[in-house]
Amino acid sequence: MAAMATVPSYSPSIWVRMCHALPRLDFTMQMRDNIFVPESWEYQQTLLILSSLSAIALVISLLVVLSFLIHYCCCHRGDRSDGSEEEEEDEDGSTGHGYSGKKGRGICCVTWVAVASVTLCCVAIGIGFYGNSEANDGMYQLTSSLLTANYTLASIDLLISDTISGLQLSITGPLTTMEELFTGSKPFLVSTRNCKRLSENVINLLSSISLGQSSSDAGLNDSNVGGVSIVPLTPVPPSVAPTVVPSGGLMPSPFSPGWAANTLMVNEDYRWLSYVLLLLLDLIVCLFILLGLAKQARWLLILMTVLAWLALFLSWGSLGLETATVVALSDFCSDPNTFILNSTQFTGGTSPDVLDYYLTCSRRMNSPFQQLLTQSQRALSNIHTHLSSLDRNALTQFPKAEKSLREVQQILNSTEGNFHQLVALLNCRGLNKDYIDSLKGLCYDGMEGLLYLSLYSFLSALAFTAILCSLPGAWRSFPSESEEYEDSDSESEDPFTSHQARRQPASGSQRGAMAPFYNYPGAGWTPPFSSAPPLPTPNVSSNGNPGYESLPLTDRQSPPPSYSPSMLTGYGGGQSHPNPSHSRNLYSR
Repeated sequence: MAAMATVPSYSPSIWVRMCHALPRLDFTMQMRDNIFVPESWEYQQTLLILSSLSAIALVISLLVVLSFLIHYCCCHRGDRSDGSEEEEEDEDGSTGHGYSGKKGRGICCVTWVAVASVTLCCVAIGIGFYGNSEANDGMYQLTSSLLTANYTLASIDLLISDTISGLQLSITGPLTTMEELFTGSKPFLVSTRNCKRLSENVINLLSSISLGQSSSDAGLNDSNVGGVSIVPLTPVPPSVAPTVVPSGGLMPSPFSPGWAANTLMVNEDYRWLSYVLLLLLDLIVCLFILLGLAKQARWLLILMTVLAWLALFLSWGSLGLETATVVALSDFCSDPNTFILNSTQFTGGTSPDVLDYYLTCSRRMNSPFQQLLTQSQRALSNIHTHLSSLDRNALTQFPKAEKSLREVQQILNSTEGNFHQLVALLNCRGLNKDYIDSLKGLCYDGMEGLLYLSLYSFLSALAFTAILCSLPGAWRSFPSESEEYEDSDSESEDPFTSHQARRQPASGSQRGAMAPFYNYPGAGWTPPFSSAPPLPTPNVSSNGNPGYESLPLTDRQSPPPSYSPSMLTGYGGGQSHPNPSHSRNLYSR
């Protein structure tokens, strides 16, 4: 942690410190260090142990769901055996759903548990979408910083390559021509040879500047003065070079920011798409479960139950991967400098001093290229001085050398411009800013996104566990096919019977139904006083038969008549033997 104090504008977040402080156990249940060493088998064991916690939670979820299924199966059999004894009691206090008492309250509770579980799953899905977006933002910032750093390194390589190529061209071209022209003049010949020697020194100095090649390729100091072609260390920039994975390992050696950025972008696209599909699967399952509960569709709930099982396994599995990733990322983010300085993938072509200079970028540290750049600047200044002397003194005696001298001056001016840009790019501020931005994207946004995704996986796993436990109980509230068939038959018998009356079974007649009022006996009953108009007298057809007088009310295919409360009151409290003639007048049209 002390090494991170030298990195400006970055400090590990509280989430990184909390995850980094988690205890680590290997397969032998011994404590291990929390230093980020991904190549170590002992460190990999600690991550596997942490990931196995989600597997244990999955087993517990399966046992809980299995116990609820066994409970519902046993209770369903017990309900069938006791159904005949409690049928009348349940139906007496039944509502529109046909359940009451303890059974109705249990079914209502189970249904609401299923709805609450679906609601929790929807909340988890919202958290998952936010976490996926945060992780994607962090990876985007990381890849952008890596591409910017790769562009800077590529620019450095191109400037070095152009400068070396220009100086080589001046040595083999105009300087050699001038040397041949000044053969008869020793002072001019000495100045020309000094320019040639200084140009070769600059080539050797710039060739030793390397940020990504092995040290064995840097030995160009044995190059011949007589115009032997000097190949630059990094002639191909990282952005132009093919970013393919070498066959010998997972990462190219030395490390290339361009390769890392391209690899991370491809993997991030697949990761983001995978989580979006998982979130959409959970959302579809939740919505269709609500639809199945509302529509009481058994086939839909059966299909969603199968998908809920799949979502349960995926939730616990993703939680295991996220746990291992979060812990490993916290170990790296707690001290990234130490891992980079000790990793052979990063130090394969760069000295530790150069890496430490760009990672820390402290004002107290001097650039490791300061001496090389100072010597190169002095050599270019001396070349410019010699060329100015030749321009003043040699052209009057050797006018044919003017063309070659102008070419050398033009190459020198271009070289000095490239050199000043190279000095600015080799400063640590640009690359260190890219490094800090990549750390912030990975360790701030990326870490936060992974934590939200872990929370989503945990909540969704709990929600689907509760859903799988409650759905079998919710099925019991649905009417069976036989009950639906009986209801449809009863509805087709009498379309004018009320919905509540149709649900009453035939055994309800034992409770003492009121007899039809036209069957009450009585001799002296007279209709009560009413403000309604008098009933029409029976009509007689042309053949002398009265219309519908001899037919019962149900045979006329018409609804029963309605009467005022006063008529019914007078009828109920009147005589026990009504007059048949009055009854006929009452029911006639």
